[in-house]
Amino acid sequence: MRRLVRILVSIVGVLALLGVLFLAYAHTVMQGERPAALAAWQDDAVTITSAEAGIVIEPAEPGTGPASGQGLVFIPGAKVDPYAYLFKLSGVVEETGLTVVITKPTLNLAFFDTRPLATFTALAPGIDAWWVGGHSLGGVRACQLAGDADASGDAEVLGVMLFGSYCANDLSGSELAALSVSGSNDGLSTPAKIEGASGLLPPGAEFVELEGVNHADFGDYGVQPGDGESTVDDAEVRRELAAAVAAFSRSAGA
Repeated sequence: MRRLVRILVSIVGVLALLGVLFLAYAHTVMQGERPAALAAWQDDAVTITSAEAGIVIEPAEPGTGPASGQGLVFIPGAKVDPYAYLFKLSGVVEETGLTVVITKPTLNLAFFDTRPLATFTALAPGIDAWWVGGHSLGGVRACQLAGDADASGDAEVLGVMLFGSYCANDLSGSELAALSVSGSNDGLSTPAKIEGASGLLPPGAEFVELEGVNHADFGDYGVQPGDGESTVDDAEVRRELAAAVAAFSRSAGA
C-alpha cells in the first residue's frame, strides 16, 4: 500500500510540475514594442480602450470612413502580446472606419480560448456587422469562429480577414467574404503554406501579398524565431496593410 501511495504521489508531483512549466510557457509572451504602442495611443484619429476581454480601437469620429458601422474581431498570434498590434491596426481603423477589437486570448493561446464571438463583439455594442480575423494561429482560430457564427446565425458575420495566416477548417462552402494578406518574406506562414490552404477559403477570396514583409511585420514585437528577413519599415507595412483592408472592404460592399 505504501508503495502505491508513493507512486501516486510521484505521478501527482510530475503532473503538477508539468502544469507549472506549461503556465510559465504560456505566460512568456512576445512583448509589444513600446514606441509603436505609444504612437497608436497618441494617434488623434483613433480612440483606444482596454477591457478584460480585449482592446477596442475605434475612429475618433464615429461614422467616418468607407466601412464605418462595421467591426473586426482580431485574434493575436500564439503568445504574442495583444498590444503589439495597436500600431498596425490603428492604421486600418484610420483608413477604413472599422472598429477593431483585439482579443486577449486565454493563456495567450487562441486555441485555449473557448469564449464565443459574442464575448468580443459585446465590447462594441454599436456595431452590428462583423469581420473575424487574426494573425498566424490567431487567424486559424478566427476561421473557426467565423464558421461557427455563420452556421449558428448568432452574429452577422461578413467574412474573414487573415494576416499572415490561413484556415485549417473548410469555409469553401460558405458565402463569407475572405481576405488573405501575406508577406513574401514570411518564414512561418510561408507563401507556399498559404497557397496550399487556399482551397479552404470561400470562392472569390482575395489574396494580397506584401513584398518584403515577414511574419512579425503584422505586429510590432521584434524578431520571431524561424521568420524570414523583413525589408520594409513598420510605417510602410502599416500603410500597405491599411490600404489592402480598405480596398477589400470597398469591393466587398462595406
